[in-house]
Amino acid sequence: MSVRRFVGANSRDVMRQVREALGDDALIVANRRTEGGVEILAMADEAVDHFEPSPPPSEPVAAPKDPLESMSERLLREMQDMRSLLASQQTDRSAVSASTASGVEYWRQLLCGVGFSAELADDVLTGLPGALAEQTAENEQALAWLRERLMSRLPVLQDEEQFFDQTGIVALVGPTGVGKTTTTAKLAARFVMRHGTRPVALVTTDSFRIGAHEQLRIYARLLDIPMYALDAEQPIDDLLSRLQGKQWVIIDTVGMSQRDQRVIEQIAHLQGGRSKVRLVLLLNAASQPETLEEVVLRYRQAARAAGAELDDCIITKQDEAGRLAPILDIIMRHGMRVLFGSYGQQVPEDMAVADPAALVDQALNTDAAKSGTAPASTAPISMPRWSRDVLGQGRRLSSLFARLRERMVGFERLEGVWDIANLPSVLQDQRLDELLTGYPPPQRMLGMAWSPRRNERGCDWAMPDIGLDAEGAWMALPWLQHRQAAGWQPRMATFSERDDVAVHLLPALPDSEALTWLERQYLTWVSLAPPALRVHLHGERYALRQLFAESTLNHRVNVRFRGQPMALWTAYAEVSDQDGRSLLAWYGEVRDPESAKVVTRRYWLTPARLGNEVLSLLVTQLQSEGLAALTRRAWQQLKDADSGDVSPEVRLLMASGIAAVAGHLDCADDEAAVALHSDVLNLLGSRRRRRDTALLDALVYAFMARDAIRQLGSVNREGLV
Repeated sequence: MSVRRFVGANSRDVMRQVREALGDDALIVANRRTEGGVEILAMADEAVDHFEPSPPPSEPVAAPKDPLESMSERLLREMQDMRSLLASQQTDRSAVSASTASGVEYWRQLLCGVGFSAELADDVLTGLPGALAEQTAENEQALAWLRERLMSRLPVLQDEEQFFDQTGIVALVGPTGVGKTTTTAKLAARFVMRHGTRPVALVTTDSFRIGAHEQLRIYARLLDIPMYALDAEQPIDDLLSRLQGKQWVIIDTVGMSQRDQRVIEQIAHLQGGRSKVRLVLLLNAASQPETLEEVVLRYRQAARAAGAELDDCIITKQDEAGRLAPILDIIMRHGMRVLFGSYGQQVPEDMAVADPAALVDQALNTDAAKSGTAPASTAPISMPRWSRDVLGQGRRLSSLFARLRERMVGFERLEGVWDIANLPSVLQDQRLDELLTGYPPPQRMLGMAWSPRRNERGCDWAMPDIGLDAEGAWMALPWLQHRQAAGWQPRMATFSERDDVAVHLLPALPDSEALTWLERQYLTWVSLAPPALRVHLHGERYALRQLFAESTLNHRVNVRFRGQPMALWTAYAEVSDQDGRSLLAWYGEVRDPESAKVVTRRYWLTPARLGNEVLSLLVTQLQSEGLAALTRRAWQQLKDADSGDVSPEVRLLMASGIAAVAGHLDCADDEAAVALHSDVLNLLGSRRRRRDTALLDALVYAFMARDAIRQLGSVNREGLV
């Protein structure tokens, strides 16, 4: 089929001819006005790829070709070339599968292939260890790392007791057909199996669907529990007198489209009584991701409008879902917690407590995961970009804070100090007194890294003292100096008698009375000493500097000092003090591991009875010196941000606590700490030379972001308060 010419009195007439001859998909190649009207050259769309231009004229005297026809041929040739180019590019793209991709892109394709969003995939793969970045799906270590990262982003109910032993009213909400009535029966049956029929009752608000009451009433009869109906206009308090003696009430609500404006009215109705109603959102695993995204967004907006929280969900119809990754992706990004998974109609068998390992395994075990091909991108109905960013940030912060709570003793108390900073100034000191009462928890404290009894240079405050947990690591909430007893012996005795503290890292050698007390109590202690301090060796007196002037330093240990990797070289000698106590005198040099240049020198004294087992404590005390500089940095940042509305005591605890956390993370090198390094530093989005100050700045930002997000009420508060 070739190009055809159409002539008409006007454009409407000639276009009618084109449609009648070639159809609605005809391709207009060229057009021009003529004396008689309008002329158009057109051809069928499918003929473009088979078009062959007119052969060149065979006689030199041949008449020149019509300019319009020449232009149309040129355009068609260009169109053929463009289509060929696009086809070749598409072929090239389809040929590059996940099996040939390498590095982070391989894992990104795998996650997107099973149904996770690109946004979540990028977030999960942040911090992928370099050793794993080049490995393929057949590598079990790499897949295990990916699986753990996904599981850590999926909050779940820890056990059934946590849900069923919590008395109160639970309302299941969600769109029509999501399985609320069946799930209501399953939950009620599981409660009856644990606590019997007497404490439970069912309530339905569904007066719209034909037979809705009857379906739930059948379940109630089978379980031998009462069922009540609540009209749409009837306040929930009207049922309270009839529900007396019922410890656990579950409400089956009317199913409503997420786009129905009555969703807000329904949730406001549930929250309008004297009794607090706990909301649980049901999500259909077989629904389209775009629909699920909109359901979560609209229902949570409705809950916030009613002054309630909607943080828990139940996955329904899990057995009907072709892919589980899309619903898990939405749950993770919105920071919701999964209580149960439902996968059939049998009551109560076809429901189980959410298991993150099983859910993630099911999400990854698809044909798309094996082929590594990513689905075509879609444009789901979603929240604005800035809202998604806030939600993603909130979820990351929630996970980060949960891991820090688990890792560091006192981190929850440090969070409490930050909460106090948001209160009116007249309440801060009183709340701080209450918070510090009973800290630390029993048997959670090993020792104390004491700070010098003087103000920091250029500051009107003294560095707080840092506690050591049972593993010898810094605790997150320090102790203010001015809240403690005067004198070294009373101070140390207070902690040793009250908290069974056995280790004291001292910034200077205390008086003879305090040393005698330490030895009588048989406590472990380490004291910094000046180079000029004199000790006795073989009946002669030597300054420490003189004692080690020609010593060979033969023991090396790696340390973190001022945010950089260093090496500590040490030597020691058995000496005695003026009172005849047997001591070990230590000399240490902190050296650059590459150039061997000496960065600083230190001298210590320790009890001789402890031998060289105290070397790890020397390292701890050396690294503790850096906390004062971090505290000054955090103090200034907080002072600039709080406009003077925060109590000095509260601000100092905030600053020194953040410094202790940053220092702890900087010095730790276990696998969990390395993951925390990466996640904390990624909050800043930029790399810096000194890791300790970068960690500090990131943690200050994390706490400030936590407070801002919580006040906005934009994300799940689970784990943040």
